[in-house]
Amino acid sequence: MQRDEEINEAVVSISGVKVHYQYAGSGHPLLLLHGLVGSARNWNRNISFLARDASVFAIDLANMGESERIPGLDAGLEATADRIAAFMQKLGLDEADIGAHSHGGAVAMMLAARHPGRVRSLILFAPANPFCDLGKQLIYFYQTKFGCWFARQIPHLPRMLKATALSRMYGDPSRVADGVLEGYIAGLHVPGTMDHVLQIIRRWSADMSVLRSALAKLSKPTLLIWGDRDRAVGLSSGRQLERVLPQSSLVVIHGAGHIAFEEMPEVCNQAMRDWLLRRLPEATSAA
Repeated sequence: MQRDEEINEAVVSISGVKVHYQYAGSGHPLLLLHGLVGSARNWNRNISFLARDASVFAIDLANMGESERIPGLDAGLEATADRIAAFMQKLGLDEADIGAHSHGGAVAMMLAARHPGRVRSLILFAPANPFCDLGKQLIYFYQTKFGCWFARQIPHLPRMLKATALSRMYGDPSRVADGVLEGYIAGLHVPGTMDHVLQIIRRWSADMSVLRSALAKLSKPTLLIWGDRDRAVGLSSGRQLERVLPQSSLVVIHGAGHIAFEEMPEVCNQAMRDWLLRRLPEATSAA
């Protein structure tokens, strides 16, 4: 039986921001980007398996996770994508496959549009996209004065309420593993985190409009993975995204919710591995 790779941690300075990341394995680079209030820890059930065949880097996006908080940092999709490109340059990664979830998926698509030479392929778990109407009322709520006030109270809410909120992101709440919640709440108490999240929410509509235009430039091979019980980013928007992206394939994970890679890691790990191995130069030449 092949043994899982050990996960290491490091920090690198990108444009004056200290960015924390986890890494493991060897082979062609695979970058993993978390969602809106997530962290690199969200991929802890995936990294070691994927590192059997790739050099895996799970990044804490700036102002999130264990990365540095910089007041007023541009939270837009374009600026965030540019920081990922700078991260790759700093680490000497000319090109990588990009795995990403939710808002991180939107960042990944923007990265592929703005820096196509940096991206070999995309693996997107329920990426935020311009075709999804779910959550618009919630976004509007958090753009109001009361919504901003409430958002700032979230870090101080009882742990049980946070656990309930996470379980609603799963197709089956019983599949939330021990320790998973920490990957979403550990960074919330760090000053500046909720300011950054609210900046993202304030410009959500504008960023989705920019992303819609950017999709026309996106021609990278793309694997879309969606849980059919996703309450946050609807599967119907995934089907529309598949129609828009010329080299995309959609895999539906039955019974999974919004965080399929964490809820059903065995299924998703194998899907990711199969996708990556098909795109290795050795596999291509042998076909």
